[in-house]
Amino acid sequence: MNIQSVDEASSQQLEPNGDGRSARWDAHRAARRLELIRLARRAIHLLGPGASMDDIATQANTSKSVFYRYFGDKDGLRHAVGEYVIGKFRAGVITAGRNSTEPSDALHAMMLAYLKMAANSPNVYFFVTASPATDVLTDPAGAGGRVREGALNDFFEELTSMMRDRMHDYIGIGPGGSASPALELWPRASIGMVRAAGELWLRAPDDEQRPSIEDLAQSITEWLTHGVAHQASGKAS
Repeated sequence: MNIQSVDEASSQQLEPNGDGRSARWDAHRAARRLELIRLARRAIHLLGPGASMDDIATQANTSKSVFYRYFGDKDGLRHAVGEYVIGKFRAGVITAGRNSTEPSDALHAMMLAYLKMAANSPNVYFFVTASPATDVLTDPAGAGGRVREGALNDFFEELTSMMRDRMHDYIGIGPGGSASPALELWPRASIGMVRAAGELWLRAPDDEQRPSIEDLAQSITEWLTHGVAHQASGKAS
């Protein structure tokens, strides 16, 4: 019996009765789901962000129907892979920001962590971020006031909060204080700029004209901090 037929047989079994058997079945499904997410991530890394469900299933050596049973459709798979990948992004970027005491050093560490993780697999990065959920940057509540959900949105919200705290530290605003309304737009605008610069860099030809990760992270940090310092000093005068 090949891998595909094993998948088909396993996914067609009825859920067992009894707490013990039900728990074992749930654990089996959770383990298989994680395995499929990892297989899908590897397939997307190799095939590109536009890979079809057929392509992903073939690369994973299983059937498309198995992916549909576990994830519903391609958007469901994208959401699941996104949770897995963004979880790693969050750990790397947020930890980098918290481990630096100086605001500018924290920003640089976050930029560098973000770029390095995106560069690790541009195909997976573009697959995960190719979603309407990214509108959280300009429409945090969602159309009609609906609350947006998902790992990507949660990551952007946490990152926005951290960027706001670091901005307040940088321009000397104490706990509970706030900057001018214009400056309070800076955290979300900054994340949008970082994403745009990073994605342009990921798509750029890998030649001598392309800056290194370290140089780009430093440039972005300087754009962000110098811009904030200039506007803050102008308001103060």
